[in-house]
Amino acid sequence: MDTAERLALPFVDAHTAEVAADAGTVWQTLGAALDRSFSGGRSTAVARLLGCADAAPSGPRPLVRGATVGGFRVTAADPGRELALLGRHRFSTYALVFRLEEAGEGRTRVRAETWARFPGPAGAVYRALVIGTGGHRVAVRRMLTSLEGRGEPRDRPRRRRT
Repeated sequence: MDTAERLALPFVDAHTAEVAADAGTVWQTLGAALDRSFSGGRSTAVARLLGCADAAPSGPRPLVRGATVGGFRVTAADPGRELALLGRHRFSTYALVFRLEEAGEGRTRVRAETWARFPGPAGAVYRALVIGTGGHRVAVRRMLTSLEGRGEPRDRPRRRRT
C-alpha cells in the first residue's frame, strides 16, 4: 500500500497534543512510543491473530521507510515532519499518520490521524469493537500522552480532539 492508497481511505479521526520539545526530539520519542505500543508479545500476537500483512516488527528502527512495526509498514518518513504507517488485515485496511509542526519556541504539535476502511459485515463488527467502543481513541491518546511526558515540563500540554 502506498501514499495514493492511503489517501483513498476514509478519514476516521484525529487527535492532537502539544509537546514541550523540539520536533527532532519528538521524532525520536515517537519511535520509542511506537515500539511500546505496537511491538512486543501481546501486540505481535494480536497482529498475527488478525492476519496483519505486517505482523512482525523489523527491528528497533521503525521510523525508516519499509520497516514494520506491529501490523504497520512505514510508507513515509520525513524526520521531524511526517510519519505514515499503513497496514491491512482480515477486517480492515488502515493508516496512522503523525504530523509534527512547530508550536512555538521549543514546542511541537503532534497530530495523529487515522484513516481506515472496514469492508463487509465482519469489518463493520470490527469497527464497532475498535472505534465504536472508544478503544482506538484511548490507545491513540495514550500514545500522545507518552510523547508529552518526554519533553521538558513547561506547562500542562493541551490536548484536543480535532
